[in-house]
Amino acid sequence: MISFIDEHRSVFGVEPICRLLPIAPSTYYENIAKREDVDRLSVRARSDIALKIEIRRVFEANFRVYGVRKVWRQLKREGFDVARCTVARLMRSMGLQGIIRGKPVKTTVSDKTAPSPLDRVNRQFKAPAPNRLWVSDFTYVATWQGFVYVAFVIDAFARRIVGWRVSRTAHAGFVLDALEQALHERRPVHGGGLVHHSDRGVQYVSIKYSERLGEAGIEPSVGSVGDSY
Repeated sequence: MISFIDEHRSVFGVEPICRLLPIAPSTYYENIAKREDVDRLSVRARSDIALKIEIRRVFEANFRVYGVRKVWRQLKREGFDVARCTVARLMRSMGLQGIIRGKPVKTTVSDKTAPSPLDRVNRQFKAPAPNRLWVSDFTYVATWQGFVYVAFVIDAFARRIVGWRVSRTAHAGFVLDALEQALHERRPVHGGGLVHHSDRGVQYVSIKYSERLGEAGIEPSVGSVGDSY
């Protein structure tokens, strides 16, 4: 009801709207005063404001891909005592939604026999300059003609995609094509300290992919299975 008055007050005025609705003008103005004066807000409202700031920070720091579960877990790791349902409610009110991966399609298949690099990032996705940390992953997108896989490479400093490819199948070649595009666009210095981080999927620990990283002088790094972040 308050939001309805907010949306139409400029056209009809507050008092005429309140005469038609079961609400006194004083009640509406009291609500406006509370919104403008933080000290007059309820404990829950003040808590929501503070949590929204932290949720936005975690969401932005993780390339806008974290959904409710991952944002909630990160906040818990940082010591915030917050319920998952609260994070879901606030993210919904803020219009925040991470990348959705449907359960029927498995994008990451781990090869336990393949040599696996160390995790050199440890979820610290901050870079002092461009071409110091690239994060790679792939997901799938539903279309009218079925789903397609999308591989991408993100520069952690610029927080933008520097290489990407689309494919009907999750073969190792298309993630390598995304890497090749990033190398062509950015032309990083050989042995210049660039770290490439991904999950342990077979596409990223394949011999061809590992060899290409070595040829470009890039240090490989891997996270957990199905979660390069």
